Amino acid sequence: MTRSSGFKVGMGIVIAALAAIPKTAAQAPMLSVDPSRLPRLGTIDERFQSYNVEMVEVTGGRFWKPYSSSATTPSARGADNAENMPASANPDLYAYREPIDLSTRRLRILAAALAPAYLRVSGTWANSTYFAESDQPSTPPNGFRAVLSRERWKGVIDFARAVGAGVVTSMAISPGARDAAGRWQSDQARRLFAYTRFIGGRIAAAEFMNEPTLAAMGGAPKGYDAAAYGRDFKAFVAFIRNNQPDVIVLGPGSIGETTASQSPPQSSSDFLRTRDLLAASGPGIDAFSYHHYGALSQRCSGIPGQTTPEAALSETWLKSTEQTLAFYRSLRDEFAPDKPMWLTETAEAACGGNPWASTFLDTFRYLDQLGRLARAGVQMVAHNTLAASDYGLLDETTLRPRPNYWAALLWRRLMGTTVLDAGVHQGMHLYAHCRRGVRGAVTLLAINTDKTSAAKLRLPAASERYTLSADHLQSASVKLNGTVLELGPNDDLPPLAAVTSPPGLIEIGPAAIAFLTVGDAKNPACD
Repeated sequence: MTRSSGFKVGMGIVIAALAAIPKTAAQAPMLSVDPSRLPRLGTIDERFQSYNVEMVEVTGGRFWKPYSSSATTPSARGADNAENMPASANPDLYAYREPIDLSTRRLRILAAALAPAYLRVSGTWANSTYFAESDQPSTPPNGFRAVLSRERWKGVIDFARAVGAGVVTSMAISPGARDAAGRWQSDQARRLFAYTRFIGGRIAAAEFMNEPTLAAMGGAPKGYDAAAYGRDFKAFVAFIRNNQPDVIVLGPGSIGETTASQSPPQSSSDFLRTRDLLAASGPGIDAFSYHHYGALSQRCSGIPGQTTPEAALSETWLKSTEQTLAFYRSLRDEFAPDKPMWLTETAEAACGGNPWASTFLDTFRYLDQLGRLARAGVQMVAHNTLAASDYGLLDETTLRPRPNYWAALLWRRLMGTTVLDAGVHQGMHLYAHCRRGVRGAVTLLAINTDKTSAAKLRLPAASERYTLSADHLQSASVKLNGTVLELGPNDDLPPLAAVTSPPGLIEIGPAAIAFLTVGDAKNPACD
């Protein structure tokens, strides 16, 4: 994020908590904000809000098993890539899913509404996926676990073109992609990039591998260490620079480290520290990528790191994304100073998300995370996933929008790329951007995590209000200004109609979220 010259933290913000008001349950703190005077913090990428389609979705294979015992999943007997799942994984956690049909009209309509975005096709499964020489799927060669046919990769490129998405991916790094000495070879990468160009597509950015901190689980050769990663990463960078110079090199794509006390033990022989990976690989990245999950889902019960729905609105839970960023940003500053930060994979919880990841309860995390990270200067946030498992923006069976999708759509339409400083406050999470497409206008995102009290905000000008709420927090549907959001009969998106609020006091109900656009703000940072 670029900083404006002469910027002083807090200057120009007219925000005052009225301390004279007694703090009772009926009288929440009030904030007074003048959007025209909020100073500029910097800018974010126009594709800041992005999403993942897991490689296993494209190829077919075993992905996270649905929680419901009555949920129907296709039989894996005779299916493509039927045994494809992460190395040493517990098979009871997974169920077979057929390849996603990226030509589906509803899927394309909903994805296109989030454009421009990055479409990341990667994940643990990508580390061991063989890119075929023909259009027909086949048995993966030794050293691979799945086959990506040309036809299915062409489907990815066609989808990306249709929905206005730039493609991000990663390379196969399993034993099949190596020579007899165990060194990574670029043959598979070369074939993938060449075919992409042949069909008129483009890969915008690439990571060497998915989550190298968990290399053993990710399919790397036995005994793979930081030195081996450094050697392979240098070979990958040399391949990109010599053959694909316009591709953004991302790295390292780590996960599992944070400034929080509950971070996993880094003494484990199966865990590679990012510091060691960066020291071994040397320079070469164009953007520093990392992953964040605040917890493991109930599917991974028995492994430390679960959370509860009761904690979903807590400050401890919501700030965890900042703790992870702080850890990886410190390494960025040391090893790749001034390189942009990309969060290339994140969601409510790892292992497919908790049951409430598909409900309104997770919308607070989703929007608060976007607000926090934009304010902190992160340039891209890729939600996992677009349409798979409980954390998908869309239901994977019906492709109908979940509450987080509607939140994503409002963010896309209202929040521009210029980030303003709305300050940090108790009682309300408040973020501000220049409004997308309207010169001088400002959009405020106000999140009230209090389940019992309304939040109060005073504005000096009229505003257009878009309030998200639900009948109960774990509702599968969400209301906009009191009306349930749903697709039309032809998969048409509903009009996202605002309610006009006059100057003065605005109340945001308990456990509710409001976007407030102020067209008369005339903020000079938004011209």
